[in-house]
Amino acid sequence: MKSSRRKFIAQIGALGASTGLVGIASGTPSSEINNPENPSTSFTLNILQTTDVHCQIHAHDELFWENGKAVYRKTGGYAHLKTFLDQKRKKMQHSFLMDTGDMFQGSELSVKTTGEAMVPILNALDYDLYLPGNWEVIYYKKSMQHLLGSLSAPKVCANMYHDLGEGKKGELIFPPYHIWAVNGIKIGFLGYTDHLVPLRQSPNYSKGIIYTKPEENLAHYVDVLRNQEKCAFVAIVAHLGLSQQIHLANHPACEGVDYILGGDTHERVRVPIQAKYAKVVEPGAFGSFVGKLELKIKDGKVVSDTYELMEVDSKKYPESPKMKEIIAQYEGPYLEDIQKVVGYSTIPLFRYFVIENTIDTMILDAIDWQVPDVDIVLSNGFRFCPPRSTPDHTGNIPITNGFIFDMLPVDSTIRTGKVTGKQIQEWLERELNNVFAADASKRFGGWVIKFKGMEVKFNAFGEEGKRVQSAMVHGLPLDLEKVYKICACERDGDPDDMLCRFRGVKDTQNTAFTLHQAMKNYLGENSPVTPTPPKSAEALDAPATLLTQVSGVDYEFR
Repeated sequence: MKSSRRKFIAQIGALGASTGLVGIASGTPSSEINNPENPSTSFTLNILQTTDVHCQIHAHDELFWENGKAVYRKTGGYAHLKTFLDQKRKKMQHSFLMDTGDMFQGSELSVKTTGEAMVPILNALDYDLYLPGNWEVIYYKKSMQHLLGSLSAPKVCANMYHDLGEGKKGELIFPPYHIWAVNGIKIGFLGYTDHLVPLRQSPNYSKGIIYTKPEENLAHYVDVLRNQEKCAFVAIVAHLGLSQQIHLANHPACEGVDYILGGDTHERVRVPIQAKYAKVVEPGAFGSFVGKLELKIKDGKVVSDTYELMEVDSKKYPESPKMKEIIAQYEGPYLEDIQKVVGYSTIPLFRYFVIENTIDTMILDAIDWQVPDVDIVLSNGFRFCPPRSTPDHTGNIPITNGFIFDMLPVDSTIRTGKVTGKQIQEWLERELNNVFAADASKRFGGWVIKFKGMEVKFNAFGEEGKRVQSAMVHGLPLDLEKVYKICACERDGDPDDMLCRFRGVKDTQNTAFTLHQAMKNYLGENSPVTPTPPKSAEALDAPATLLTQVSGVDYEFR
């Protein structure tokens, strides 16, 4: 009888594998999977997570906020990360490694090879699971499928569908969940990525994909994992951003979920945020950190969970020779251009402050210098790009071609147009609400939009639609009736009357310059630069050093 039962369970497992709905971690003995009657009495599981590495393959300067000031240490780099993970996993009884998105965008190497160079690097890290992030569509749908399909580990995502046209959803592009089985115990991972990708990214990137909100099918899949698959622990692997993940963890559809292992906003959650239905974590970015969730199992149940954010200190973990060789092989043809110095800064370059920072100040200065005949220069509120703080032999901090790609992976055309003061005021209110909305579900995108030529004072945590307290353009109050000339980047697929998510722009024209050209021209003529944030945007109820848009919970970025 027991033999027949085991045969039946094995057949069901094979069926699940063929449909792609159920995955079993590689190397797990079949006796552990197919013999649930006699699980080990007590053991430990470790779930490891990286996210938002953005193709930063080498160790880099990383900013830490300690005692009210910025401190820099060398962290990350895939060769160092390989050593780190191998050492940690070797000491663990059972481990499971995942990456939750933004694996193929963010560096010159990734752009020059349309992500291909990242495939062998990621495969060499022996991941067990992947979730597509909001930037996985950077090279369009077909390339996304090719790149993710080239990775050896399973992929999950329960809210990305093939677009059949006329708003009709086809099948899911990836399986919705994955199951890790150890000693007869099942751990369920349910995947969700950012449903706002068509708004946040250039529209053409995600053409052919329909995204849905997690709430639309979350309860269904939790029920499947809990009551059909009999999972002892259910985790959402997410690329939604910390605010959206907290919102989801408070939503009734999330009942039955234990943890949300999140990504997207590069937040460093060191103590899990306890929401109504689940705990929420997010392990930083750029390979600087690995999140570790340790689960204690006893008599078939999870009896405790412990979370730790581990720093990948490049000095403590030497480069893996194997990974170093792989990186050199694929980076070699591009290395000379990546390392070419195009300018210098006298101060550290970073992007961690929500309101203003040195990287975006430098970008605005470059565009304003290149296209001087405009009233206001705009730049998106990006999050990505690790800091650069180490001087070279000149005593200044070198800016390379590669770092320009780190700051601006998409080399967009600079575009001009005309808008009224009333349009500017309404646009500012919308953008500020995107960052600071009291309702966490309404927060999306990056940091505060960046601008030059305009000085705005606002209440970050004020009433929606009434945050702006004053706005000046070149020293004069914003005139609601006046027409102003603006410039910003053109996004692939945006209509002619849109600039930087700004709709209704008149007389739009492309300039002869791209963002990268403007940066190189500016740095070539003006180095070394000192891009000190000028307080063009000033919050009256938050410090200029604000490091997170998350509020209302016990959390501090450091």
